[in-house]
Amino acid sequence: MTIPHSVAEVLQSHVQLELECVDRMYLNAYVPQLQHDKGVVGFFRFHRGHTFASSALMKPISEDFVARLECFAKEQGIPLIRFEKGQRKDDVAQEYLARFKGREGLLFIGKAQEKTPVFRTERRRHPKSGQSYAWIVPSTGMVNHYYCYGVDEDFGPFFLKFCSYFPYNAKLCINGHEYLKRQLQQRGVAFEALDNGVRSCEDPRRLQRLADTLSAEKIDALLRKWLKKLPHPFTPKDRQAGYRYRLSILQAEFSLTQVLDQAVNGRVFFEQVIRENLDLGRPDQVQLIFQRRLTRRTPGRFRTRVITAGVIPSLYVDYKKTRIKQYHKEGCALRTETTINDTRDFDIGRSLKNLPQLKTLGFAANRRLLELQTITHDCALGEERFQKLQSPVVHHTQRAAALRFGDPRVLALLHALVLFALHSPKASVRHSSVSTTPLCGDLIPPPSRQGR
Repeated sequence: MTIPHSVAEVLQSHVQLELECVDRMYLNAYVPQLQHDKGVVGFFRFHRGHTFASSALMKPISEDFVARLECFAKEQGIPLIRFEKGQRKDDVAQEYLARFKGREGLLFIGKAQEKTPVFRTERRRHPKSGQSYAWIVPSTGMVNHYYCYGVDEDFGPFFLKFCSYFPYNAKLCINGHEYLKRQLQQRGVAFEALDNGVRSCEDPRRLQRLADTLSAEKIDALLRKWLKKLPHPFTPKDRQAGYRYRLSILQAEFSLTQVLDQAVNGRVFFEQVIRENLDLGRPDQVQLIFQRRLTRRTPGRFRTRVITAGVIPSLYVDYKKTRIKQYHKEGCALRTETTINDTRDFDIGRSLKNLPQLKTLGFAANRRLLELQTITHDCALGEERFQKLQSPVVHHTQRAAALRFGDPRVLALLHALVLFALHSPKASVRHSSVSTTPLCGDLIPPPSRQGR
């Protein structure tokens, strides 16, 4: 068993499978017209035909939506549970998922009370007449949210969370690796799965092509599909009038998984990287990863953190609200993952249509981080080659003296070699009449009689 001595050797010689894939995505489903007070007033006065807009009009339609949702769960035999305080929702979902045997369907509907933006009625008085009137204002409140955990035939496990109070904003959570596994299964492509990824595949090129098929259009189609299956907060007449959900990106993770041939190579990688790259979070370094110019006025925290879970280290690099995480996954793969929590860190809108731009940015950041780590640890003249240069060698019984780095003549020779390396072959032929002897003669002093 050969153990690599550098980051470059690990990445070049010990990676068996490489996969770029969208990982977890958390999306906001909202009705654009109902995100501000004037739009809410227009909904009740001009669309629904009420004389005044008031939060009193929101209560009955909210109660109707909750009643229809709970009745749907009872009729379909879907468990309706209330999450306990401090209980991890994903752990509950995994328990139900382990017992689920179908290709598609709802696992359960969970209820939890959470703080959320709402609209309330505020009593105001006219400054001249003194007459009081109702006024819609944005506020916050503790409201029940309904988590619809399910399994989709094309996307695998997901959840759709509804706020039970007007304007019924929702959240959609999907996982790109689960989508990829479903696509492989449907096409009969043999693979070995990781907990959140792919360990091996009989057709690696097709694996990457299928991962690239996850698009904004398919994610939007997933939302529309399950809005039709579940009780909808808005009536058909509301939707015909243009009150329809749209998707925006709250959080997106873009991962590069490199499966290694031996677990020890992953440990070697992190030992080298952590020792040499603790300054990656500095502004002058992190701007190389994201290719964004940073100044003293740039907001956000720029830092590097090493977090150890047991004996497994993870490297975190923060840039504004974006984070790159690098860790040893399940003892067999190197996972480099860029998580974008605010697309406007990169002057990109939050709309789902911007997903292609974010994919390009996230995957490129992963690659540049690895390149920066490789260059930091493995410069053009590596430690092994540098030591060999300074040692004498024997070639066909003839001994050649060492080139001691501090010797002025050696430095001049290396300087000349670097200059020659910058000349292309075509330029050498085109200017062959120009002799380079004076250049070398100027740089290398004549040997003394006492020299070798």
